[in-house]
Amino acid sequence: MENKQLKILFLIGILLLSFIPAAKAHADGEEESGQKAKFHTEREMTMKTLELPERLPRFVYDSGLDFTYPDAVRGIYVTGPSAGGARFDKLVNLIQTTDLNSMVIDIKEDAGIITYQPEEGTPYEDVGTNYIDDPRKLLETLEEEEIYPIARIVVFKDSKLAKKRPDLSFTENGQVWKNGKGESFVNPFMKEVWDYNVELAKKAAEMGFQEIQFDYVRFPEGFERRDDILSYNEGDYADLEGDNVQKRVTAVTDFVEYAREELSGYDVDVSVDIFGYSATIKEAPGIGQNFSKIASNVDVISSMIYPSHWTSYFGISFPDKEPYKLVSEYAKVENEVLGKLEDPPTSRPWIQDFEAPWLYSGPTKQYGKAEVEAQIRALNENGIKEFLLWNAGNSYTENVDYTP
Repeated sequence: MENKQLKILFLIGILLLSFIPAAKAHADGEEESGQKAKFHTEREMTMKTLELPERLPRFVYDSGLDFTYPDAVRGIYVTGPSAGGARFDKLVNLIQTTDLNSMVIDIKEDAGIITYQPEEGTPYEDVGTNYIDDPRKLLETLEEEEIYPIARIVVFKDSKLAKKRPDLSFTENGQVWKNGKGESFVNPFMKEVWDYNVELAKKAAEMGFQEIQFDYVRFPEGFERRDDILSYNEGDYADLEGDNVQKRVTAVTDFVEYAREELSGYDVDVSVDIFGYSATIKEAPGIGQNFSKIASNVDVISSMIYPSHWTSYFGISFPDKEPYKLVSEYAKVENEVLGKLEDPPTSRPWIQDFEAPWLYSGPTKQYGKAEVEAQIRALNENGIKEFLLWNAGNSYTENVDYTP
């Protein structure tokens, strides 16, 4: 008897449910005549066009730190030992007592050493140091002092990774190739190398750095003279049309584009350091740098325009002795090149705050207040308001007017 009653209730429930669509339609105003509603079991579907935004918002990582982009970045280079050592307080004071406002801090330096100790199990564990004991604490200090933080990551100059993974480097007679200074590079054709650096950049962004600055985004200098001597893998670029120069340019440009896309969810700017002379020629054939192509894929372009690093150029026989003229002539060329781009990046050149004794047989040209200000003034007069100061030992000239 109980089973029979349950079946009856079940059938009644089905009949009641069949009335719901019509009743719902009436409730929505589909039957609004004064006549009695006519129930039916057919669903009446209404098509609606939804307007979607042109670009859906994507996840953006929030480090929890709050920095404001300065009116114009005026920064200094800071090594790992300086950032984590006694010199740091002096550098903070330099910024607080001048018109400087930013620090470019080594996260991965020239030999491939990581300037802090990464967590166990990462690919960087065996190349980490304790130069910076607590990167997060460092960034919290910079936040408190309102100093804009930029993480420098050296990419393809990496003796540590080359030694560990010769297959990702260039070899000669079965040994990892070294330049005249005993330094090794890894291979820009290898996308495993790309990810090794980009994943580290993501960690820097998660720490709270507001910009990732990639340096040594190139093949070794003079590579065109060693191309036929060294053994290396061309990876996905082996079948690329064009000569070896174009392969190198394409690989370097592709890395920059890839890095920027991978970092797009971290709300950081991406910048690249580039040889100054690359802006004065179509492309640098050996190292694979095409100024316009790289500039088209970054937020900031930082040409290294130290007067000491130029041979006779722009009609200047000894550029190190004429910093104002060298920088002024360079700025005119760069402005012309960037002016041809649809969406040019911010120009933020590296300028010189050091001496170059290797250029002189007699007394060395000294770089002090007048020479540093001359370079900044030359940039300003050509509409370039941002700059970075380089001194390898982080010993910067005192009493400089950084907004002359």
